[in-house]
Amino acid sequence: MSGVRRVTWRALRARRRELAALGGWSLVESLPALLAGYLVARAVDEGFLAGRLLNGLAWLGVLAVAVLVGAAATGRTYRSLGAVVEPFRDEVAAQVVRGALREATRAGGRPDSAAVTRLTHQMEIVRDTFAGLLMVTRGFLFSAGAALLGLLALAPVAAALAAAPLLAGLVVFLAALPAMVTHQRAYVRAGEQLGQSAATALAGHRDVLACGAQTRVTAEVARGVSAQAAAERMLARMAAIRSLSLGVGGWLPLLVLMVTAPWLVERGLTAGAVLGALIYVSTGLQPALHTLVQGLGGGGLRYAVTLENILRTYPVADDQRPATPAARAPRGRPPTGPAGHPPAVEVRGLTFGYGPQARPVLRNFSLTLADRDHLAVVGPSGAGKSTLAALLAGLVSPQAGTVQLAGAPVAAVEPAVLARMRVLVPQEAYVFTGSLADNLRYLRPDADDHTLEAAIDALGARPLATRLGGLGGPVAPALLSAGERQLIAAVRAWLAPAPLVVLDEATCHLDPALEARVEAAFARRSGSLVVIAHRISSALRAGRVLVLDGDEPVVGTHEQLVARSATYRMLVGCWDGSVVPPQAASARPG
Repeated sequence: MSGVRRVTWRALRARRRELAALGGWSLVESLPALLAGYLVARAVDEGFLAGRLLNGLAWLGVLAVAVLVGAAATGRTYRSLGAVVEPFRDEVAAQVVRGALREATRAGGRPDSAAVTRLTHQMEIVRDTFAGLLMVTRGFLFSAGAALLGLLALAPVAAALAAAPLLAGLVVFLAALPAMVTHQRAYVRAGEQLGQSAATALAGHRDVLACGAQTRVTAEVARGVSAQAAAERMLARMAAIRSLSLGVGGWLPLLVLMVTAPWLVERGLTAGAVLGALIYVSTGLQPALHTLVQGLGGGGLRYAVTLENILRTYPVADDQRPATPAARAPRGRPPTGPAGHPPAVEVRGLTFGYGPQARPVLRNFSLTLADRDHLAVVGPSGAGKSTLAALLAGLVSPQAGTVQLAGAPVAAVEPAVLARMRVLVPQEAYVFTGSLADNLRYLRPDADDHTLEAAIDALGARPLATRLGGLGGPVAPALLSAGERQLIAAVRAWLAPAPLVVLDEATCHLDPALEARVEAAFARRSGSLVVIAHRISSALRAGRVLVLDGDEPVVGTHEQLVARSATYRMLVGCWDGSVVPPQAASARPG
């Protein structure tokens, strides 16, 4: 909980001016709570009981004006509240995104399936409950404080009689808060674990059916459901404690004042003063306490536990600023050196499999790419082409062996530096809502318009750019075809300063002519190029071709592989029919 307190106080200190405005408008808003009992007492004693109807109505008119002023201030408080809450929500959301991306893109990392929950459902909980926490806290402080001040000015003895049970109810509630936090934490974590287990079961439903593990998986999900239900029942029991504190602190003061009313009148308190004291308790102290207990016991607990859950996964740095990539040096050998000219890519003894008992996709694999090398990777489905692309990019870690980019081990390079050394463009291109220029500058923010225009022309994207309205034209991903999204991603990668580009079937939705133009542009680009091919034309354009086929990968030119690799000959024949597979040739009649 210390992290929650630290982050909350840091957010509040950073917005002192907005909090001061919120406090000022809250002070004006509490004006009716301060004056209600006093004005009613004057209206009764000096107006209605004294036979002066107009005088009593005048006092009530003053109260009506105070209510109107307070209502106008209420609208201003919500505007000031937004100025505090929305920036805080954005900061925490940015922390979640940075943490999820850092985990997903680091060497050996994996996507966090719960990050979406934190970014959507849990983030909304933090935003809404933080706002509610501010409102109920300031409401109790100003409303209860104003009511107590008014009651003290009206009848000090009645103020003492009402304050004692009010404090007792607060003590009961505050003493139970640690247990409430514990049970709320268990509820949030049970919900997240249930979501993870359900997502895992749904994602692997085919494997579950194939292995006959339906009963086991269903039982595991059922345990998660039961755990969440038990945690929710315990939260319901905590509501009884809140009701007890409300009974002691909210209703007992009313009962005390009514029981002691004859005694108060004997001590000189007027009927109007007794009525005013009851109004202060019933319309000021009791609602303020009720709002505080329900707010802290409900939204406040959800805020503390949910934010704690987020910070437990993605801790916030002391300076609350993300590390600047330029200030983070890579661990291990630098990516470039003045002498020696290490290969652009060097893979040695690489072994990788999806699971300890699974057959390795790559076993003791080695490969060297020089600067400006152009390699096409081909092979049957499941041979490990996309796996190799992920290994070269440092997105997954091998069980054995090393991958070096420009002499630097991928596993020892910080993610920010690694991002400047290679670009991986997957088959499903990422395009975001914004202008075309914003999408193209994503990996090269300093590129000017002339550079962007040259890249568009080099990769044949001019018709698309014209249709979108030029560099400033809006990009709506849902309105683009898969090929158009791939073309934008290709131009973006072509502009990137990274010396290595890996295209993992990144042009499969382009027509063959446009695909040829895109690959030719990347081949002319400085640096090295690896293309996971889905057409034979990609292999024909490459300087070398890597054939992945089980335990016997083969590297060579197109002509060499046609002569040496049966797998390559079969792939060529299946792609364009220009080469007949050996099995088909042997089956033809003589």
